Amino acid sequence: MFENIDFDSIDLTQAPPEDEPARQYYFIAKCRQYVKAETECSGHALTAAVVTFGCQMNARDSEKLSGILESIGYVLTEDENADFVIYNTCTVRDNANQRVYGRLGHINSLKKKNPHMKTALCGCMMQEPSVIEKIKKSYRFVDLIFGTHNIYKFPELLAEMFESGTGGGDGTHRMIIDIWQETDKIVENLPVERKYPFKSGINIMFGCNNFCSYCIVPYVRGRERSRSPEDILAEIRALAKDGVVEIMLLGQNVNSYGKNLENPVTFARLLKEIEKIEGIERIRFMTSHPKDLSDELIQVMKESEKICRHLHLPLQSGSTRILSAMNRRYTKEQYLSLVEKIRKEIPDIAITTDIIVGFPGEEPSDVDETIDVIKKVQYDNAFTFIYSKRTGTPAASMENQVDEAVVREGFDRLLKVVQDTARKRVARLEGQTLDAIVEEVNEQDDRLLTGRLSNNTIVHFPGDKSLIGRIVPVYLKECHGFYYVGEIQS
Repeated sequence: MFENIDFDSIDLTQAPPEDEPARQYYFIAKCRQYVKAETECSGHALTAAVVTFGCQMNARDSEKLSGILESIGYVLTEDENADFVIYNTCTVRDNANQRVYGRLGHINSLKKKNPHMKTALCGCMMQEPSVIEKIKKSYRFVDLIFGTHNIYKFPELLAEMFESGTGGGDGTHRMIIDIWQETDKIVENLPVERKYPFKSGINIMFGCNNFCSYCIVPYVRGRERSRSPEDILAEIRALAKDGVVEIMLLGQNVNSYGKNLENPVTFARLLKEIEKIEGIERIRFMTSHPKDLSDELIQVMKESEKICRHLHLPLQSGSTRILSAMNRRYTKEQYLSLVEKIRKEIPDIAITTDIIVGFPGEEPSDVDETIDVIKKVQYDNAFTFIYSKRTGTPAASMENQVDEAVVREGFDRLLKVVQDTARKRVARLEGQTLDAIVEEVNEQDDRLLTGRLSNNTIVHFPGDKSLIGRIVPVYLKECHGFYYVGEIQS
């Protein structure tokens, strides 16, 4: 494991190894020298900020970026007025792109005051050729750009950036761009700086084969690639030894895990192996595509004492006609049948979902169909989005784009039903005592702690910060819409 690597003992007079991750260890050692020299020249410890947009897979990638930056000598900060700033971008919706452009404008003003400041961009947004062209034209001060497939090469790219004089105050500047269109490589076991010492995300697979007609993810994340179960289990065992008690298994569609392995393994089977690991008390996962959720998985969840009672099951639309246009490969009736089966086997499970309003061709009657599903399923929460046209997807070229005013009317109508039904669903737990993992001191009131139930509901309660990371019984005294106020029970 990388924790045992003495980077200062690596012989930099030799050529870098070909094998990963040893090659990246070599470049970490090299970057340590560059950062040390710049630190001595500047007279202060160099700071770095990693800013994350998007999903939990991006959050996990940012932990890797942070771990690498810290290992080469940067001091991590949340202040974007740092010596090195990297944006880990998302491109699922257009507003995510616009937020990045807005932040780059701010960074440009900071960099004019500090010409030695270095900036980098990575993540899904960088996989779009039109984005790269815009950055090269309008944001020429950016020093380094890379995408989703080669994040593990971050140390090597940093070394190239330092060696090129990029970001220096001598008037020279070369933008380094390293974008791959696809890869079959999976490289883990690099430094990671976890946000929480007691819980961690685990990438079990990368990419997506579903090609929903509205979704850019398969184009920017590539085809499905599963990690070997042995590597996953070894990583989780190491995390358990390091004090992690809760893990989140991450993938664009975890239900299809293992299909492309030389020796195929089902996701349900992987979960059963993870359950055996001593020290891990909670197992979460996301995201699940309804078409791939098997009876085997439902039974494993039902019988498990560690798998959390929460399932994120994206609906996207309740209209079979729209689902077909979306290429979701299930009908409204099949989705409802699946939910009925899950609830029958696991009555206490919380189900959350994603819903898109305004997909091309959607009519008010289609929104009514989605509202009907919401009322029947009674979601604990739903993430509702207005359709965002993504260039390169089939839906973007559909002629029947929906008028903005019609979309807004349908969205508002649907959102009200979501909120009303979810409040009633969440409130059903009032008066019960359930276990919560203590995550942090409450941001609004430092007299309170914030915890998370197995079903993913948040609860705030009085307590000492020494409890952070522990799982404690909490009496759910009062429901406040989507969260609880409670008391620890002895």
